[in-house]
Amino acid sequence: MIEKVERSTKVFAHLRVVEIGSSVATSYCARLFSDFGADVQKVEPPSGDPLRRSAPFTPRGQSAWFAFLSFNKSSIIVEPTEPDATTRLSALIKSCDILVDGRDIDSADCPPIDVAAIREQRPEMIYLEASWFGAEGPYAGFSATDSTVRALAGLIKLVGPAEGPPLHAPDFQTGIVAGLWGFIATAASAVARMQGTGRYWSLSVFESSIALSEYQMLQAFQHGDVMRRIGINRFWPVFPWGIYETRSGWLGVSVGTPTQWRAFCDMLGLSELRDDPGLFLGEDRLQYLEQIEPQFIPRLKSRTALEWLAEGLNRRIPLVPVPEISNLLQDEEKKRRGAIVPVLFGEEEAFAVGPAQRLTLTPPLRGGKVPAVGEQQLFANCRRHPISTAFAPDGCSDANQQPLQGIRIIDFSMGWAGPLCTRTLADLGADVIKIEAIQYPDWLRGVDRRPAYVDGQMYEKAAPFCTLNRNKRGITLDLRRPQGVALAKRLLAGADIVVDNYSVDVLPKLGLGYDVLKTLNPRIVMMSMSAFGADSIHRDCRAYGSTLEQGSGLPNVIGNADGPPAMSHIAFGDAVGGLNGCAAVLVALIHARGTGHGQFIDLAQIECMMPFAAPWITLQSIDGRPPKRYGNRHPQFVPHGCFRCAGEDSWIVLAVTDEGMWQRLALLIGRRDWAEDEALKNAEARREIEEVIESGIEAWTITLDSDQAMRELQAARVAAGVARLPIDLLNDQHLRSRAFLQEVERAFIGKHPQPSMPIREGGRPHAIRTVAPTLGQHNREILSGLLNVSDAEIAKLTKDGIIGTAMHSEEELAKTKKTWSG
Repeated sequence: MIEKVERSTKVFAHLRVVEIGSSVATSYCARLFSDFGADVQKVEPPSGDPLRRSAPFTPRGQSAWFAFLSFNKSSIIVEPTEPDATTRLSALIKSCDILVDGRDIDSADCPPIDVAAIREQRPEMIYLEASWFGAEGPYAGFSATDSTVRALAGLIKLVGPAEGPPLHAPDFQTGIVAGLWGFIATAASAVARMQGTGRYWSLSVFESSIALSEYQMLQAFQHGDVMRRIGINRFWPVFPWGIYETRSGWLGVSVGTPTQWRAFCDMLGLSELRDDPGLFLGEDRLQYLEQIEPQFIPRLKSRTALEWLAEGLNRRIPLVPVPEISNLLQDEEKKRRGAIVPVLFGEEEAFAVGPAQRLTLTPPLRGGKVPAVGEQQLFANCRRHPISTAFAPDGCSDANQQPLQGIRIIDFSMGWAGPLCTRTLADLGADVIKIEAIQYPDWLRGVDRRPAYVDGQMYEKAAPFCTLNRNKRGITLDLRRPQGVALAKRLLAGADIVVDNYSVDVLPKLGLGYDVLKTLNPRIVMMSMSAFGADSIHRDCRAYGSTLEQGSGLPNVIGNADGPPAMSHIAFGDAVGGLNGCAAVLVALIHARGTGHGQFIDLAQIECMMPFAAPWITLQSIDGRPPKRYGNRHPQFVPHGCFRCAGEDSWIVLAVTDEGMWQRLALLIGRRDWAEDEALKNAEARREIEEVIESGIEAWTITLDSDQAMRELQAARVAAGVARLPIDLLNDQHLRSRAFLQEVERAFIGKHPQPSMPIREGGRPHAIRTVAPTLGQHNREILSGLLNVSDAEIAKLTKDGIIGTAMHSEEELAKTKKTWSG
């Protein structure tokens, strides 16, 4: 049953959000506000938001995507031809706290409004404006779809069979990611607006998507043009890292560290591989992929995926069964945790993907109703405060300050997900203190502990680490020893937020669990970013970002019907988990700043991946049918695919979204007969000859360089994007024109590019203030400056190995362990 709850108890019950235009990015942003009780007024024309006509559809012809994006909102009709349409809409916007605007992507027949004039009257209003590519730059006027944007962002070319074509996933991935960025911008502004300041943000969907490809882009910067598509469920530079068949079911395998590789070999009885020094690292093993896979694939087929899951748990190897959509719907844990919730869509009862931001004191709504066109939900008027006093300006704020200035965050996270969360908070002005240990530094610095790596300080030269930890200060504390824990507690006593992405029991066992921290600091917000959740039956399972995609249900809707479940990214779950974590702590921070009460956030990163499979979960909950897999085709747009161009491994993604675009494409490729054929104006009629159409398109694209093909298609207003490699982004003309890549210089690595946030206030991105810290760089500054630790005490802490600035080698670590045990 749908949860019966008073919205007035929710964090955002005092907020009104108005959503205009039509885009997945702004719709998902607004949906996140409605999850926490905001009165979201979705403005639609009489025919409804165009997203209501987005496939796939329920048995009664309703969009499953729209259902996911819109439950618990209200709909208000504004007829653009009415004489007072602009006046009515302007009055509605003047009554809101936050305006999210997707008109640049699709106007949805929205009447003209003067947002600048409204902002002059309501300077405390927060305004978010989304576009595919931003207001300026070479791509600014491009026609686009989700897939063409992903192609340009380097998210397609490395996926799929080695011989091609590259394989891309179903729609709206970019919209979900951009919606998270939009929510982060507006929620951070809500923190700042507690002192009276509204803000205006522009959001680029294209630049938002680079959060998913920046890791590989920075790897390419360091290692050169070495990344290539190497097959379905294979990714440079790690191996084994994919999906494999078992005796029953498919198994997600992610073997990263040398220890995991040895355990994997022991599990399968492959001692010769385990002891081969030439297979120490993932990139070493990748060179022998064709020799290694035949040795372990047959052995994986000897047991079921569930049996291997148990083995992985015992041996601390990241293994996960790859669920079908039906498995997710039968998973009672996901329903108990609110990852899957009931929704009502007209007369259809269904299940949908619920909020991933699992705040324990102020949880989000569980389920709800999808509004009909023009339907006001019953809870729309339960605002706690009139608009004029929701956040009354007090005259003491500075619009030039960053929104999170004055917020302090203690960062225990490592890798990609947690550091992206805290980097985003740091980019928005928070003071983030990153805690590592010389014994166990952030593994993104490198997992190699051999003498040459450690002595050469190679752990200071990893570009992805430098990117994910900019704008932070860094200290080292050995948390396995009482002195380190005591210092951590002193830091936590003065913090607003603490973030970790360890396994769920690590900090509690160290005496740093939430039950301890809340006694030290009742207003602290603590977020655990574990893979499966603190109360999950899988809480002890190891995971990487790849594991999260493998276990999300998404691989079973990607690829061809006769192929295996297919991954779409080397570590999809990491960036997605990081952005969801950032969104979650901002909600909790707003509550804490308003009430003085902190709380624990139990963020299960695997649940953060489920929105990408959302419509298929809803459909199967209604009709029981497994999702249809379209490969590179589309359930609605015909033609839609990835087409070969002139040159080696050169491809372009193309999508025809309406009748006019179809006719322009047909004329461009010299098929006037298709353009004039009345029957082919209908997409379903074109589907009958889809192979013929695809051959006709490729006969044209194969004669052109991919960039030339894109220029000609875009000149004809046909949505198209070159399938770029991550390394291509370093010299992308559009990103350069917008100063998206900022060059910084850091010790050990020198000058290197870093991506900006995709959210801007004004014409230029937020500047990078400081580079990532070297190991223990700010030990003295923080211990002396914040905690008043004396020089003599700092010297003793250094001598005892509680703090330091040099990573321990494997030999040094073994000596330390022996000393403690002795």
